[in-house]
Amino acid sequence: MTKLTEAQRDRLDEGAFAFPRERKEPLENASHVRNAIARFNQVKGVSDAERDSAWKRIGAAAKKFGVEVSEKSWREIGKD
Repeated sequence: MTKLTEAQRDRLDEGAFAFPRERKEPLENASHVRNAIARFNQVKGVSDAERDSAWKRIGAAAKKFGVEVSEKSWREIGKD
């Protein structure tokens, strides 16, 4: 994954994050999108509505960067 420095992360727009209020899970490239999906359930202190919004942002970023997402909803993450 491409590592962001603290300064780079601080310069990102809120819209560049899956969880903008918390500034969690940047969506700057394909690697970040895959990481956001993998860490999605580790984000604490967010409502289901915030998760729904974050999932939509992740989906848009996945499409932009050509990342295949098999789950239709964040509720499917980790389910076989």
